[in-house]
Amino acid sequence: MVDARNPLPVLVVDGAEFSDLDGFARAFSALLGGVAWDGNLDAFNDLLRGGFGTPEGGWVLRWVNADLSRAALGHEATVRRLERLLVTSAPSNRADFQARISSARLGIGPTLFDEIVGIIRRHGDGGEESEDGVVLELR
Repeated sequence: MVDARNPLPVLVVDGAEFSDLDGFARAFSALLGGVAWDGNLDAFNDLLRGGFGTPEGGWVLRWVNADLSRAALGHEATVRRLERLLVTSAPSNRADFQARISSARLGIGPTLFDEIVGIIRRHGDGGEESEDGVVLELR
């Protein structure tokens, strides 16, 4: 889809279609034309660079019903993700994961939604990888 106001290709993800990270991964993967993303945030960062099903040369990620996603990918989802990562983390990283889990349980610190949005914004105007030209629209 191309928006007349913005000539960049527009990919739309709908927060009403999922309620957890796995669902977001499925919804985002559906936009990629055959590339499957498993929810790994490092891989997500790579996908945003283009060439893995995302357009090269800039594009818009329009996240509709973002408030539903903000709630679904909040502190509880953050705890679940961090607990999964803790199991396979290096011993030297476990204290950090445990501290982050404790904070998230108290509703403190960035959520999974915040992390995902931060990764996307890294690829847009003013971000560390702004040359990728990703425009995030939260609606």
